[in-house]
Amino acid sequence: MLVTVTDTPPASPPGPPAPEGLRRRRLVAMSIWSVAFVAGWFLIGLPTDPLYAFAWLWAATIAWRSDRPWRTHLGFARDWLPVVVLLALYNLSRGFADNGATPHAMELIVADRWMFGWAMDGQVPTIWLQQHLYDPDAIHWWDVGVSWVYFSHFVVTLAAAVVLWLRERARWAAFMRRWGFLCASGLVTYFIYPAAPPWWAAQYGMLEEVARISTRGWKEFGMHGAGNLLNAGQIASNPVAAMPSLHTAWALFVVVFFLGVTRRRWWPLLLCYPLAMTFTLVYAGEHYVIDVLVGWAYVGLTFLAVGLAERWWAARKARRRPSEAEPATADPEPVDPPSATIGAQRPGQDESGQDESGQDETGQDETGQDGTGQ
Repeated sequence: MLVTVTDTPPASPPGPPAPEGLRRRRLVAMSIWSVAFVAGWFLIGLPTDPLYAFAWLWAATIAWRSDRPWRTHLGFARDWLPVVVLLALYNLSRGFADNGATPHAMELIVADRWMFGWAMDGQVPTIWLQQHLYDPDAIHWWDVGVSWVYFSHFVVTLAAAVVLWLRERARWAAFMRRWGFLCASGLVTYFIYPAAPPWWAAQYGMLEEVARISTRGWKEFGMHGAGNLLNAGQIASNPVAAMPSLHTAWALFVVVFFLGVTRRRWWPLLLCYPLAMTFTLVYAGEHYVIDVLVGWAYVGLTFLAVGLAERWWAARKARRRPSEAEPATADPEPVDPPSATIGAQRPGQDESGQDESGQDETGQDETGQDGTGQ
């Protein structure tokens, strides 16, 4: 019997609940993973680096499916390694996007003042929010929330993709196609239009003082090392990736992708996430509101462009399918059954079975001689 085994078989339809032994094993494995994750969080920092995050996500899938053979777990590396490499290249290339040129800043300031200055004493939203909410000598509950929402950018999208990979590979592929297009569009924009965030503009006197406070909330819990990797990445990155804001773009992208399979009564709650990310980025001095709006527009462009491309590809495959089938051949001449050929007249024969030369089927004439006269 021939058995075909795949590394990562497609998700099977919902079946009976897992046996008690499997649930217990999964609970123990995920508990160990959680303890290790928290320890790494305190000692090393939050997994904001693509390779570091990949290691934790892979470990989580192994813990969740610890009953599977290693061949299945290696399938995760096979499918996700290209994604991790692309994310790493994205982070590196974004740092070279300015090409030594002065990034755009004033037009972003003008745009935010035009949209909100009438309600914020002529200030951009970042300045107005920090004047009313930021206290350099104290950390408030909203500062803690800002740190958590900002960190979620590095986890939520990847975690959603991992869940899709575990449950439904076709939707995972659709998710990754759109996510890749969104990231590529943002990266191209960074090279064409390098733009600086509010905290950079304040350093060069274009704005009043702006504090970069996206990670200060963790200090309230004594988690001083929680943002080590994130802070290091912020220092090493080149501040030209403000337009569009992929932070809010990713947040809205995840929500929009799952709206179709979510009950409408939960939609307002889901949409709170990109709004919370918008507040976080503007308040923390990372982005202008105009960056956020352009990022949302990129999400709409992503779903439109990739959706059209998928429909075109499906139609192309449908058109090619008949031509790829075995070409039709001319109908063969029908073969008469043996009973029908007995005594049947052949071409060139008269009704007596002789051909035009007077020979019968044996090659002899009526006298029993062949055509040679013998």
